[in-house]
Amino acid sequence: MDEASETEVRSLKFLRVLVTVLTAVMIVGFIVLIVFLVTRLPGAVSLDLPDQITLPGGASAVAFTRAEDWFAVVTDADQILIYDLESGSLRQTIDIVAP
Repeated sequence: MDEASETEVRSLKFLRVLVTVLTAVMIVGFIVLIVFLVTRLPGAVSLDLPDQITLPGGASAVAFTRAEDWFAVVTDADQILIYDLESGSLRQTIDIVAP
């Protein structure tokens, strides 16, 4: 073997080691990320929601959102119903008007 081929073989071996180390670091990092998400996210958000919500007029819920002291339900009758989170009483009704 000549000197250029020997240098090339050493460079390829070094490159192979670098790629292997990078792959191992990425796998470990991905596993750590998944473990972090699994252990931290379920307990991070506490949703204290009422067990049951009675919508007026037999409307069906289409969407739901929650804030600090209220929650809102969007109905299929094009209304947004805003309820008090603590008491569950209806605070406000907003009609959705199409443009």
